[in-house]
Amino acid sequence: MAEFNDAPLFGCRNCRNPIAQRHDLLSKSFMAKSGQAYMFAHAMNVVLGQTEDKQLMTGLFSIGNIYCSKCGQELGWKYIRAYDAKQSFKEGRFIIEKARILKEYNSI
Repeated sequence: MAEFNDAPLFGCRNCRNPIAQRHDLLSKSFMAKSGQAYMFAHAMNVVLGQTEDKQLMTGLFSIGNIYCSKCGQELGWKYIRAYDAKQSFKEGRFIIEKARILKEYNSI
């Protein structure tokens, strides 16, 4: 496991598996099925599901659902492709539902 130097982590609410680091948080202004969601530049300890095209509030995207690699909890999705060039900044980014994660302070 990587060294986190007491930086805040976001972990799976179900099993506390580390999912993302605080410095990878890009935005808190996204919405998902359960409500508020966060956009991260990177995520760890996740499994990417099958890719599908989906119409979201900001346009048509190719996305894949992401799941916790430890417990299998669905966490959100990863943007694979944006069909609108104005939305291409989202490609490769992760949307994680706030209700599915906990903010923790790592004590190594």
